[in-house]
Amino acid sequence: MSNKYDIIVIGGGHAGIEAALACAKMGLSTALFTMSLDRIGWMSCNPSIGGLAKSQLVKEIDALGGEMGLLADAAGIQFRMLNLSKGPAVWSLRAQCDRQVYSTEAKKALECQDNLEIKQGTAISLLVDEDSSGKTIRGIAADGGREFFCRAVIIATGTFLNGLIHIGPKTFPAGRAGEPAATEISKSLTDNGLRIGRLKTGTPARVSSRSVDFSRMSLHPGDDDPQRFSNRTEVYETISPRTGQKRRIWPKLKQVPCHLTSTNEATHKIILENIGSSPLYSGKIKGIGPRYCPSIEDKVVRFSGRSHHQVFIEPEGLDTDELYLNGISSSLPEEVQEKFIHSIAGLEEARIMRFGYAIEYDYVFPTQLFPTLETKQIRGLYLAGQINGTSGYEEAAAQGLLAGINAALKIKDTEPLILGRDQAYIGVLIDDLVTKGTEEPYRMFTSRAEHRLLLRQDNAPERLLPTGHQIGLVGEDVWGRFQSRQDKISRELIRLSQETVYPEQANDILQTLNTAPLSGACRLDDMLKRPGISYASLLPLDQHRPELDREITERVEIEIKYQGYIKRQREMADKAAELEHKAVPAGLDYSAVYGLSGEARQKLALIKPLSIGQATRISGITPSDIGVLLVHLKKTGSAR
Repeated sequence: MSNKYDIIVIGGGHAGIEAALACAKMGLSTALFTMSLDRIGWMSCNPSIGGLAKSQLVKEIDALGGEMGLLADAAGIQFRMLNLSKGPAVWSLRAQCDRQVYSTEAKKALECQDNLEIKQGTAISLLVDEDSSGKTIRGIAADGGREFFCRAVIIATGTFLNGLIHIGPKTFPAGRAGEPAATEISKSLTDNGLRIGRLKTGTPARVSSRSVDFSRMSLHPGDDDPQRFSNRTEVYETISPRTGQKRRIWPKLKQVPCHLTSTNEATHKIILENIGSSPLYSGKIKGIGPRYCPSIEDKVVRFSGRSHHQVFIEPEGLDTDELYLNGISSSLPEEVQEKFIHSIAGLEEARIMRFGYAIEYDYVFPTQLFPTLETKQIRGLYLAGQINGTSGYEEAAAQGLLAGINAALKIKDTEPLILGRDQAYIGVLIDDLVTKGTEEPYRMFTSRAEHRLLLRQDNAPERLLPTGHQIGLVGEDVWGRFQSRQDKISRELIRLSQETVYPEQANDILQTLNTAPLSGACRLDDMLKRPGISYASLLPLDQHRPELDREITERVEIEIKYQGYIKRQREMADKAAELEHKAVPAGLDYSAVYGLSGEARQKLALIKPLSIGQATRISGITPSDIGVLLVHLKKTGSAR
């Protein structure tokens, strides 16, 4: 068995999966170390993928050639498009997944990948060489006393770094319930100069579906004709022998509903009476929790004026009885959890199969990373996922993919892949982490992206698939389908701009659509710009419409309806990009920049921005600091 590889990935979660597959697909010998082969791709919390802002990440991962969209499509047991009442910039697909199927499909993808070995084992420490130029990774020491050597290491350990679970007064080390923590690698990181903090997250109880009264809850079904995350997911059509009609074989798995109930004043009373037994409020938990996904204890205390909080009852899979109680994450003692759960409508007789808990874990302050996700302290060491302070499967997978790509590109002595804030949500995510840092679990929101109208989920292939193809993660078959799709979109946009309708053809139909009549000839694309007019509703006026799939027609409609807004945002992004293209020399001595404040020198030296644009986003850097920096670069001839 070999102990030498190009790249070693530590962690079998979402970040580790994407990193390992990317490296192997790019032709590099790769080893993935995971503490349990049976928990690869395991969803520690809610078994769902996507949702607000997160589906944009999944679509971008897919466009670059990553795996998450394919896995979600294969394991989805309910698909819903969220935010359809708002603009397309915030439309977001969400899939409730079968936890076991997702994990099985993830393991299968790894096992079938050339250049990749999967190993059950725990990394104990990093092997690092040091000389006058600094530190360089050379491998890892694993349990059992073995050493493994490589040219790059990617750490994607999730919540396992010194993980500590809290349930009321009980505290015990674990990476997640039932699995041990990784207790030694944190020391290796700090010994090599990386600063580490502490974060906290949590999960709710699971209950048996046979003990739940669904009649007391409202039904939340999925979409009748759901969309998919990945354009690589095959959608079959067959002819029904009974009706002779075409039948779409999608989704792959049986679709099931979710249900909605809520807490009440009795629930809140129980929680408040026992708040002192919560480790969050007794002072036992030191890590900072997620502001945007608080525990039920936090909700009741922070939003004391609220009489109820929603609780989504979500299945964990088709072959399990467990239901996930989304919205009531808790670390209260088991007897208190049981009592407050039984106060909720429909859960009065619920049998709890697993209790909720909070977990604390180590993370590395992400301002210690370059935008490639390589550490500034150790060449060849990359970090991805919750170790960088993020929360969520999608954020982790996006970082894992970019860390894998950049580790492979560095070994190949090729330019790194750094996505701009106007190119991808992934670019926003990584720039926020490495430039601004985080002291609480970072979660992606559409509001974080200043160019979100350009970063819609529908146009992710146009933005990123050419890049995925160029670096070798998108195959020729996918590339060919993409080019065909783009050609169809282009031809349909041109056709709609040339087709003309007249008042005598259109006005009766327009009246039924509650829109103003025509006074003269009008092109179809101008008709589509009207409020209340959709591509589908134009069909009676469109005599030469080709047969196109829904994803293409949706893309065409958005492009036409929001053409002016998209153009203005593109112009703003292009103007901002001027600063992004002004490079800052990597070894710039900020102490020699006359006129900079002491705080600015310190922060610029810490972050080491690659561009003036990145420097402007560093907390505490003022416009005058940027002006001083630009003057210095011009004087020294290093401005580009």
